[in-house]
Amino acid sequence: MRQFKPEATDFGLRADVYLANQYPEFSRSSLEKLFEGRVSAGGQPIKPSFKVSEATKLSVDDSLLYKKPPRINLPIIYEDKDVIVIDKPAGVLTHSKGALNTEATVASFIAPKLAKELSGNRAGIVHRLDRQTSGVIITAKNPAALSWLQKQFSTRKTKKNYLAVAEGQLDPPQAIIDAPIARNPKKPQTFYVNSAGKPAQTQYKLIKILNELSISNGASKSSNFFSLVELKPLTGRTHQLRVHLAYINHPVVGDRVYGHEAKHMLLHAQSLELTLPNRERRVFEAKTPKYFEEFIV
Repeated sequence: MRQFKPEATDFGLRADVYLANQYPEFSRSSLEKLFEGRVSAGGQPIKPSFKVSEATKLSVDDSLLYKKPPRINLPIIYEDKDVIVIDKPAGVLTHSKGALNTEATVASFIAPKLAKELSGNRAGIVHRLDRQTSGVIITAKNPAALSWLQKQFSTRKTKKNYLAVAEGQLDPPQAIIDAPIARNPKKPQTFYVNSAGKPAQTQYKLIKILNELSISNGASKSSNFFSLVELKPLTGRTHQLRVHLAYINHPVVGDRVYGHEAKHMLLHAQSLELTLPNRERRVFEAKTPKYFEEFIV
């Protein structure tokens, strides 16, 4: 427990602003978690809006800020001196959202293997997969590898293939969805198709129609048909595949944000093709999860 006595220049500041000054290495959003009973004045828990004064004595339990995420083991598809390719399970975050990192993530898993020049909650992360998306993700072990891989993604030299089950029957059976994507101002954690957004293109190909299936993973049955579809993102916008399929009224099965909730979201990063830092062109693949296979049988 740390004790703080504000100085004259601090009087009138909100408590969250004051603490941000005391812990400059942490974001405001990280420090907000301390106000869930870990910050008190005069023995009483306070809110972020509390104004500090000459009489204020703050007690702060900051142990949460320094708590390390639990250890986690993830399936490794390939590893060399420069990269680690992982088969990410659904439910695992790629990296934490701020300096406060108490949840095991892909980033925390690779951290012990990274060069000392790489640090922070996103160290070694080249690209992202959403929490509920499974499949292939590549990470870098040193700055040179990170730069090499990031350039390939930014210049679209990588080839990514996803497998998804979408609600309804896609028609036509193959097409390119060309629709710009922007952050939704009403729900900042989500995205939507908007003419003011960034260009985004997704190529899809229908593999087969799944007829009159009852969804075994807990979703309400919203259609008599489902489409097993291959997706190729030609750009790399956040939530792109999910937003685009929802935009054409065929959301990913189990997408609780853009479609309908279920036990599992049926979106899988099946393969990734790129050139490794050693200049070898490779294709990495991840087998679809058991719950995915059970659904499409």
